[in-house]
Amino acid sequence: MENESREKFDWSKFTIRTPINASAKEVFRAWTSQEELEKWFLRLAEFSNSEGLIRNKNERIEAGDTYKWRWHGYPDSVEEFGEILELNEKDFLKFSFGKAGIVSIKLTEQEGRTFIELTQEDIPHYKTTEENYHVGCKTGWTFYLANLNSVIQGGLDLRNKDRNLQMD
Repeated sequence: MENESREKFDWSKFTIRTPINASAKEVFRAWTSQEELEKWFLRLAEFSNSEGLIRNKNERIEAGDTYKWRWHGYPDSVEEFGEILELNEKDFLKFSFGKAGIVSIKLTEQEGRTFIELTQEDIPHYKTTEENYHVGCKTGWTFYLANLNSVIQGGLDLRNKDRNLQMD
């Protein structure tokens, strides 16, 4: 019975929806430049435009940009590469997330809060990716969205920045 329900589970996507106590404009800005992403998400968030030129840290990203990302707690050899697929000026961003699929960020305002709806889809479906991409990414995104909420409200940055405590 357990095996049967595991096989019926849709490992190809997940959605997380969480409130952030800030305006949609402020939350959207946190996703759209190297400078802002490095405050709450990444150690390095380098973007290149469609001509291959590296964007300035505070320059806003655009559809067609490519990226190189590195995380705190991991060596430089752990990098993610992808492309900004779509974005508008206020509440939607979509990007490829390396081999782990496509991530969409949609913002809505409700009762003085901004809700982030993060969907990761097109997750490859074979035994080795079920935990790495579905469970691992969902766990990671849950942490980083909580960290975004903390940082954007002037709270603590919860990331491990100690270079002596790195994951492999």
